[in-house]
Amino acid sequence: MTAPKNSTRAAFAATLAYAEAFVAESEGAEAARRRADELGVECISTGVAATLTLLTRVVNARAVAEIGTGTGVSALALLAGMAPDGVLTSIDAEAEHHLAAREVLTAQGIPSRRVRLIAGQALSVLPKLTDGAYDVVYIDGDPLEYVEYVAQAQGLLRSGGLLVLHHALWRDLVADERNDDDEPLIIREALEAVLAEESFTPALLPIGDGLLVAVKN
Repeated sequence: MTAPKNSTRAAFAATLAYAEAFVAESEGAEAARRRADELGVECISTGVAATLTLLTRVVNARAVAEIGTGTGVSALALLAGMAPDGVLTSIDAEAEHHLAAREVLTAQGIPSRRVRLIAGQALSVLPKLTDGAYDVVYIDGDPLEYVEYVAQAQGLLRSGGLLVLHHALWRDLVADERNDDDEPLIIREALEAVLAEESFTPALLPIGDGLLVAVKN
């Protein structure tokens, strides 16, 4: 006997919730989320945070570039998996976000030398970074610039480095090819660009709002 569709959907939702909450967050991450609520900043899910820590640990990341600092939730996740001497370069156009993130990171005992916060537009800053020098490039910036971010990330990553793109499923709209709103349309183009690029081996993970992970061959 086939289970009713509503029952199947409920079971799948419960499974996703269980997976998202599987790894507990640190007090620092909770503090960063509270600060985000105060500023009206959207945060990554707990499942995405756990995945970021896992990925940076797997590649023993020493140099990570982040587009979209927010209040430091993702920065804490990335740093938790990075090598002890690793440096995170995080770009955000909002100076207020950087101030909040710095407060959160300092409260968690993260030395300032391990986090380079750059205020500015990502597409202006990325060309100034060193090509082939990064173990991970994490993208969580303006979705309308995702195609350009992917192109920039390709040059920044070393061989074996990881491209990680958040909001890859954009509120469940990317999968609907009939939806031609700006955000899902451009994110879809970014995903297709990664698929078409022979130098990447990608996977699309349905956690949080979607996470594309691709290793540079």
